[in-house]
Amino acid sequence: MAFTLVSPARRTLVAVVATVAVAVSVYETRMLDSGYGAWLNMLGEGDEKPGPGAHLAFDATAYCKGSTTAAGVNVRRGIAAADPTLLPVGSVVTLATGDPEYNGVYTIMDTGPKVQGRVLDLYIWSCHEALKFGRRRIEVTVLRLGWDPRASSASLIDRLFRRREVARRAAASREAQNEKAAPEAPAPVPATDANGGDGFEAMPLGAPEPVEAPGDSAN
Repeated sequence: MAFTLVSPARRTLVAVVATVAVAVSVYETRMLDSGYGAWLNMLGEGDEKPGPGAHLAFDATAYCKGSTTAAGVNVRRGIAAADPTLLPVGSVVTLATGDPEYNGVYTIMDTGPKVQGRVLDLYIWSCHEALKFGRRRIEVTVLRLGWDPRASSASLIDRLFRRREVARRAAASREAQNEKAAPEAPAPVPATDANGGDGFEAMPLGAPEPVEAPGDSAN
């Protein structure tokens, strides 16, 4: 009897907890989505060209047709098409699409007449999945611009070593400036006697010291 009385109460408590958990989850998801959208809006709509290390907002679409890219390689996942005036072929970017399924590193290996301006077209093998992807605002981080390795953004390790080297050089420069600004110690000046001498009488080396006669001392 006690079990039957307790069971409905437990079921009610579990239902209430589950409802609260779902409500909190939905609220947090909406907050994250709104925060992500606000972050993308903060990236702006500037017309400046992307550079290594830049974080920019792009519009992303998806395509599934074709077998060869403009670079002459076979299409596969991880390839994207872009406007070559902004992201030339060979560029490497990191995408934050709001969906972990499509986040990650992509290589720009294709172009297209409809891919103009801040637009990326991601290759997805399934046409149904590409259609479902639709058009969405994404964040693009440029890791490398084109094929030139010198147009790559510095890694975290490179930035740390560069900061350490800059700090070391700055410390050495400050030490050099402090040494240059410090006044030099004056050279010692020998004492002079009343007659203008230096207070010392020259004596030949090895000569015995003069000895006063007993009668010459003053009484």
